[in-house]
Amino acid sequence: MALIHHTTLKPTKLELLTTWLPTRPWYQDGPATPELTKAGGFRLDDPEGEVGIEFMVATDASGPAPAAYLVPLTYRGAPLDGAEHALVGTMEHGVLGKRWAYDGCHDPVLLAELLALFEGRAQAMAQSITDIPDHEVTRSYTAATSTIETPLSTPTDTAESTELHTADGKLLRVHRVLSPTPLPPEGVLGHVTGAWQATVDTRARAVFVTLHN
Repeated sequence: MALIHHTTLKPTKLELLTTWLPTRPWYQDGPATPELTKAGGFRLDDPEGEVGIEFMVATDASGPAPAAYLVPLTYRGAPLDGAEHALVGTMEHGVLGKRWAYDGCHDPVLLAELLALFEGRAQAMAQSITDIPDHEVTRSYTAATSTIETPLSTPTDTAESTELHTADGKLLRVHRVLSPTPLPPEGVLGHVTGAWQATVDTRARAVFVTLHN
């Protein structure tokens, strides 16, 4: 169980993302500095209790229309070997001290728990409350075999997603640019759907991650 500490972060997660997001090929709001709001998402628990795992939805108001991005992040108490290219930045946590924040698509702990979520072996948890399931997150997995084979390939970024392949050739697609589309594409083996606050009065839902043959 991940313990959520309500404490200070310097810099904040959004401050880190303000610098990092424009370097991503799927960032679509041009040269202006992002104007980010944390709008939703969920967490997964690391069974070893060492790595924080968060799927954050960040909305950006800097462009001609608001944009929503899915940013899987991991938080570690020490650098992840071989993942310097995936470092989003470092933060000083008011309780835990220095934390290294990584693009979670490059972190094997996040990927293992994401696949466990597809299979129903992991539970999506509330983003900001300790030990509370997030019932807005739904998942499915319809393949004939019950287990998804790992390891995953090196992630590849496209204009709208990050893609990886499992050991048995399945394609895992993390949808970075979110549009309110609550139903998954036809023919997928599995999907994870989540929600965020699109406006003051509106919750939006979209497919966050899909699994394909």
